[in-house]
Amino acid sequence: MDHFKKISELHEALGVNPPEHPLFSVAYGERGTCDGNSILEFSSEFYIIGFKKLKSGSMQYGKTKYDHDRGSMSFVKPDQKVAFKNIELEEKGFLIIIHQDFLPGTILYHEIKKYGYFDYEVNEALHLSPAEEEIIWNLYFSIDKEYHNNTDELSKAIIVSHLDAMLKYAQRFYKRQFINRTQLSGSTVTKFNELLAANFEERKTKEIGLPTVSQMAEKLHISPRYLTDLLKEETGKTTLELIHLFLIAKAKNLLAEGELNISEISHLLGFENTTYFSRLFKKEVGKSPTQFKDHFLN
Repeated sequence: MDHFKKISELHEALGVNPPEHPLFSVAYGERGTCDGNSILEFSSEFYIIGFKKLKSGSMQYGKTKYDHDRGSMSFVKPDQKVAFKNIELEEKGFLIIIHQDFLPGTILYHEIKKYGYFDYEVNEALHLSPAEEEIIWNLYFSIDKEYHNNTDELSKAIIVSHLDAMLKYAQRFYKRQFINRTQLSGSTVTKFNELLAANFEERKTKEIGLPTVSQMAEKLHISPRYLTDLLKEETGKTTLELIHLFLIAKAKNLLAEGELNISEISHLLGFENTTYFSRLFKKEVGKSPTQFKDHFLN
């Protein structure tokens, strides 16, 4: 697998014209420009923003295959493995490639790290409505126009401002996507709760630790960041907060039953030590496990 440190290296591998700028580039593709008979696997030192609808072939991000029947816009962060296999475009698309070294001194240096969708898997791509597509394309062509103009002292600032707007719109559109897909979101929340319940039952017979965000996400076949954003939109709470609430609810029930002591309950729930369990319980309930048990039983 190749690791590209220079944007020009990626351009060459993709078979597109050399970049106008060593740290930033745009690449525009029309339907039929890809021969559909090539494989490229790589990681890079770039952020990549892509808009594409695939006719055939596949794109893989990390361990997850891109679903070309649904997605249209995706976001790749530096050092993430990406694979393009036998790609043919259904219609026009673009890539915006931003080297990490392009960002210092700009508003995007810190801002770009706040956008969680760079941590999403590719099958969690942004699904744009026609009106949203028009907004993204207008911003792309504004960037493209500035990119191909004669460079002056304002060129970078103008490009960064358009990029900043595009990323903010993407954030807005993802929030709309979560809201509009209530059936999908509701289904995910239900499956998430079912997994937590199954995990608890498994701990009764096996020595397994606390459920983690990564474990839950892997079983739901989505990325941890996407799961957290989806659950946050649906329930107002993060994945970790929901895991804690589930564990505390189970703990309260076990304490109320009075058959197990606090150490046994802590072990059954998967905590490595009773101190951590007691601290979390008091934080969530406002009382220590002992206080809660005494109050309930008395």
